[in-house]
Amino acid sequence: MRFDVWAPEAERVTLHCDGSSVAMRRDPGRAGWWSGTAEAADGSRYGFAVDGGPIRPDPRSRRQPEGPDGPSAVVDHARYAWRSRWGGRGLHGAVLYELHVGTFTAAGTLDAAAERLAHVAGLGVTHVELMPLCPFPGRHGWGYDGVSPWAVHEPYGGPEALKRFVDRAHDLGLGVVLDVVHNHLGPSGNHLPAFGPYFTEAHRTPWGQAVNLDAPGSDEVRSFLIGSALAWLRDYRIDGLRLDAVHALVDTRARHFLEELSTAVDALAVETGRPLFLIAESDLNDPRLITPRGQGGLGVHAQWNDDFHHALHTALTGESTGYYADFAPDPLGALAKTLRRGWFHEGDHSVFRGRGHGRPLDRARLSGHRLLGYAQTHDQVGNRARGERLSALVSPGLSACAATLVLTAPFTPMLFMGEEWAAATPWQYFADHTDPELADAVRHGRRREFAAHGWCEDEVPDPQDPATRERSCLDWSESERPPHSRVLAWYRTLIALRHAWPDLTDPDLGDTRVAWDHDDHRWVAFRRGSLKVAVNLGPSPADIPVGARPARVLAAWEPVRAPGADGALRVPGETGVVLLQD
Repeated sequence: MRFDVWAPEAERVTLHCDGSSVAMRRDPGRAGWWSGTAEAADGSRYGFAVDGGPIRPDPRSRRQPEGPDGPSAVVDHARYAWRSRWGGRGLHGAVLYELHVGTFTAAGTLDAAAERLAHVAGLGVTHVELMPLCPFPGRHGWGYDGVSPWAVHEPYGGPEALKRFVDRAHDLGLGVVLDVVHNHLGPSGNHLPAFGPYFTEAHRTPWGQAVNLDAPGSDEVRSFLIGSALAWLRDYRIDGLRLDAVHALVDTRARHFLEELSTAVDALAVETGRPLFLIAESDLNDPRLITPRGQGGLGVHAQWNDDFHHALHTALTGESTGYYADFAPDPLGALAKTLRRGWFHEGDHSVFRGRGHGRPLDRARLSGHRLLGYAQTHDQVGNRARGERLSALVSPGLSACAATLVLTAPFTPMLFMGEEWAAATPWQYFADHTDPELADAVRHGRRREFAAHGWCEDEVPDPQDPATRERSCLDWSESERPPHSRVLAWYRTLIALRHAWPDLTDPDLGDTRVAWDHDDHRWVAFRRGSLKVAVNLGPSPADIPVGARPARVLAAWEPVRAPGADGALRVPGETGVVLLQD
């Protein structure tokens, strides 16, 4: 078997494979690359020593059976016999479901998660979005401090388990999206600097050194990241990638890394005959990110829409600290603006940032399905001091109102695991760092961070305590008990409506008409084609004007009669309703 590694500054590189050592040779056709051959097969352990240093795992390792600091293992992807015949599923009309493998079940493995996928498919979801799967030290963590970006965390089950999970999902008609992190690698178990200039001091990220996208050597670094992305889509038949915090990808080159990545993904989609896509997390509100390359954009297919979340959360809870400050003066007005215009900040002043922020979307060119709308995500729940879900902050009725808005808005909706039954379990920040100094730094750093915002340090869970992760695991028995079972039935009803009525998946952002109460009542109503959606967030009944045209109620959280001749719809407190108007 031939082994290759990029080590441009090395004087010599030695391949160690299954107890044997081989001096590698410079590749005359590729600057900085070394090649060597050794007897090897699937499962063979190997690594590279640079200039007589310690044996380190392959930067492109497909498997780390002993963790990030152990040897790499050969993976023969051809050994797996795929069962499902899957033609792929694109984003338009999709409903996504974000899940974390380590807490989706108490077992915390991909195989255990696969056993619960029938529930997700029965809900009406079209895609599951897996939080990062790359190896990290220890057993449990969020996954955003991963290393070895071509490999699968061994405690989750490794490469074979991911293939079984994808196979099962595809059998059920579910696409699979994988969250990947290109902006940094974890602080522990990261061996890339020993091989080459994978990082640069020219830029910094909130998590440490920036990945080298524009300094000398960046051609190979970009190829490394793009190769990893394509490997997930090709070797594991993943349908799309969620790109973590792309605003932290600092790239001063004329052709941005994201443009290069989207070009490569679109080419692979043509090659495989499957619709493949990229979803970015970005807080820039820059429409160029999701504008097609032919129109001068970067060609990413969709992005998370935090403005919609912030407006909705503020309207539901009344919270006004941090980034919610921009939405707090008029939460319903802010919510209405995002429903009409895509996002709230379009270049106006942001109190939270102390500057202007964002740029308007061209609603004539950009479809609403390119924005993901949600009431909860791993970030918005887990980055609270105690990891409270929305269901811990509001009533079941308001949780149902949030579902109504998310699942009928002109965006691609996304749910966070357990949201569909208003799970009572928190989702807290947890880690399992094996380096005692790093573990202590994370523990005390998180407590200091929240203490600065008024929290008592004793109230902030210890990320290293196994109980923190255990508290964050879903309690599946809840879904069968009221009030959780009623919330679950409401989610199923709304998702079924979304699939049944094309108006709810119409991508035309400019076609959404919104009205809201400016006085004492707390309601918002909007039109999606022939459908009207009305949500009363207040505790008392409200008369919401929906027009004089005859209408019938398709779904309502509490019983609602059709509007009278005066066009007023009487909506009980904390209730959402969907109407069909002739």
